[in-house]
Amino acid sequence: MNIIRKKTWQINENEVTPKELFEKRRNFIKLGAASIISSGAVMQALAKEDFPKITLDFIKDKNINNLKLNTFEQITSHNNFYEFTTKQSAVKDIAHTLNTDNWKVTIDGLVENPMEIDLDDLVKMFTLEERIYRFRCVEGWSMVVPWNGFSLASLVKKVKPLSRAKYIRFETLVDENSFPDQKRGRFGVIDYPYIEGLRMDEAMNELSFLATGLYGDIMPKQNGAPIRLVVPWKYGFKSIKSIVKISFVEHEPMNTWQKENPKEYGFYANVNPNVDHPRWSQKKERVLGSFLKQKTLMFNGYENEVASLYNGMDLKKYF
Repeated sequence: MNIIRKKTWQINENEVTPKELFEKRRNFIKLGAASIISSGAVMQALAKEDFPKITLDFIKDKNINNLKLNTFEQITSHNNFYEFTTKQSAVKDIAHTLNTDNWKVTIDGLVENPMEIDLDDLVKMFTLEERIYRFRCVEGWSMVVPWNGFSLASLVKKVKPLSRAKYIRFETLVDENSFPDQKRGRFGVIDYPYIEGLRMDEAMNELSFLATGLYGDIMPKQNGAPIRLVVPWKYGFKSIKSIVKISFVEHEPMNTWQKENPKEYGFYANVNPNVDHPRWSQKKERVLGSFLKQKTLMFNGYENEVASLYNGMDLKKYF
């Protein structure tokens, strides 16, 4: 007898609206519901709601932890993306400058199968999934996001890293026409390109994910279009956006925020409520849309899946 065990990060069927029902509900609200609603306040709310389209085919996630998803509006209206601006609420209004046409990803370094490939062709190599993950920012806010994409491990297996490859280095696009802050050169907020990295065993963990969409639609530009990394047990800055290069390397890469301020940011950036940021506590977080704070969970609630990666490590030293 085969026993199918659900992953602890998966969500229940009843937490995610099926594609067909979602489309019917969206069309009903947008086309017909207003005619039977007399409340001006409700009509105004409906008019302002930005409903996502369901355009992707993907394997649905299941939520055994009954996580409550943040709304599409919340997820796409509160973003850290310094290439555009440091004002989180303004990113969505500026991000239209990002040109994602004919996007290519270079995969190089210590691999048997290096490639430069159109993103569309890359995505076709894999089965798209839905992963609903907690997302915790180092600044103390959080949300729950239904990502669409494919596992990072599946890509690693496809390119076949050599035995000397111990880390993966990720790089964001550099394009002054797409990113206003990059035009400022050495006066930019950070030193570009944005760089992040993972240890190979972290990359091969089942949770590590390359996202190309959210809420069933292609990735919004303000959220890291057209492809970004999602590592849900780490602070959000590790989940690098708008990736153009993935390199397999022997030595630990210097990630952007470690380079910018090594006293405050390390390579690992694991969510750890027992290690405060030098300027604020990490014990609690505020979920977008909520007034009260909640306790932050070790490894952002994914301790069962990832704690073994760090056996024997001093997590206060390797922060």
